[in-house]
Amino acid sequence: MFIQQLRNFFLVVVIFASILLSYLWYDDYSFASNPLSKNIQVKIYKKHQELQYLTSKYFKIKRVFPIIVSDELPSSRFGMAVFSKDSKITIYLNKKRFKENEDYMINDVMPHEYAHAIMFEIRDFSDENKGHSKKWQNICKKLNGLRCDRFVNHQDILIEKTNLFK
Repeated sequence: MFIQQLRNFFLVVVIFASILLSYLWYDDYSFASNPLSKNIQVKIYKKHQELQYLTSKYFKIKRVFPIIVSDELPSSRFGMAVFSKDSKITIYLNKKRFKENEDYMINDVMPHEYAHAIMFEIRDFSDENKGHSKKWQNICKKLNGLRCDRFVNHQDILIEKTNLFK
């Protein structure tokens, strides 16, 4: 009798785990094969508008830096600003990282990358601290960057995601 109950329990656990795994697979597949939600797109747009305004206000730069959300960036990168040979400046954001923490991407990564774009625009290609000089940090802070650090602190992402400190 006990063995029969154990088998039934095991069967229920296996069925539940299979359903959960199927759901998680489908969720990942849906995220990967569709654009970001309209809600996230609106947040990106509003933050972009705010960054353009602050760039104009503090740095007298009217140029608009295009922002492209891409799923082609390596997972280790949250975003990057690129300066091409023809002086085109583009900001790329890693789509995969929005699933992890969209607020971090919008409030930390966007100002971080926009600060790099401003440094490119003013032709400051300083390699100090791998492009994260004190001047860059001050620009990032004027763009309302919450954490203007060189590297991502993964604890920031996890703590923010748990909403314990909001």
